[in-house]
Amino acid sequence: MAVNKKSLKRLIVALDLEEKKKLNKIVKDLSGYIDKFKIGLIAYTKFGPQIITQLKSKGFKVFLDLKLLDIPNTVINTAKIFAKMRVWAFTVHLKMGENPLTLLKKELASFCRKNKLRKPLILGVTELTSEKASLKNVLKLASLASRVGLEGVIASSQEAPFIRRKYPKLKIITPGIRPPDYEQDDQRRVSSASFALNYADFIVVGRPIIKAKHPLAGVKKILSC
Repeated sequence: MAVNKKSLKRLIVALDLEEKKKLNKIVKDLSGYIDKFKIGLIAYTKFGPQIITQLKSKGFKVFLDLKLLDIPNTVINTAKIFAKMRVWAFTVHLKMGENPLTLLKKELASFCRKNKLRKPLILGVTELTSEKASLKNVLKLASLASRVGLEGVIASSQEAPFIRRKYPKLKIITPGIRPPDYEQDDQRRVSSASFALNYADFIVVGRPIIKAKHPLAGVKKILSC
């Protein structure tokens, strides 16, 4: 089954694993097809920053999804470490509020200029796709992200069309992608990849791929639905 190369570029595979052998196999199997991997709390807690170094040494872009939510000083200094680690993007909770997010954007940009580093994309989490959420609240958070100049937001495919229409400059990263015959697991606001890619810049997929007997077959199935 052929897969559109442009769609592959827009797929981020979530390596939510704690078995190094399995993680390495998935990365190897998808090498040459996928260029972005998400590292979340599971893999980062298990393997530490070394997993980012490993992926980057193989030429992959790393989306670090730790969903920062803390006092401004802690978040800013953590973001500076992320920049030194040369991650492609990282997440913060938009519920931090306008002033802390504005300060984060300013301080990180200044730090990266001073140290000649590429500034990672700052992606704001609206509402988790495992929860019910009102469109009004998601759009309010997306408005905040746009106002403070973040590069993008994490939002479900249900809200993505409205965010795209109202805030066209924001990148939209959409999790909760499931084939029609796959269980939703703990996800509540889900859709197929084909629907989400009408509006999102990137989709994030974990279990349907990393639990597949053949990960590449899982990728092809996701992108064919």
